Amino acid sequence: GLGLSDASPDEGVVEDLPLIDEKAVEQLTEGLISHYLPDLQRSKSALQELTQNQVVLLETLEQEISKFKECNSILEINALFSEAKHYHNKLVNIRNEMMMIHEKTSKLKVSGINI
Repeated sequence: GLGLSDASPDEGVVEDLPLIDEKAVEQLTEGLISHYLPDLQRSKSALQELTQNQVVLLETLEQEISKFKECNSILEINALFSEAKHYHNKLVNIRNEMMMIHEKTSKLKVSGINI
């Protein structure tokens, strides 16, 4: 007899299919497209707008980051200036002390004491 493996699963299916009406398929396709296309186009424009907004946001963030970097640089420069002022004051004090020591040694020399 015939075993199960001898019979093709597709056997007889082609004959069972009704004739396909090309125009009906075309009309169904157009109907399907016209149903979903407006939503897809709205989604596309919404995504484009979102992408543009993201680009603007990224540019704004980059500008803000550069402002923070500038602020940080200004703070560093201010710290350097205050440090320079501190060392300048130290140098002025050292110079004043040296001038005072020089005056004392000059007076001692005038007094006849050799150092």
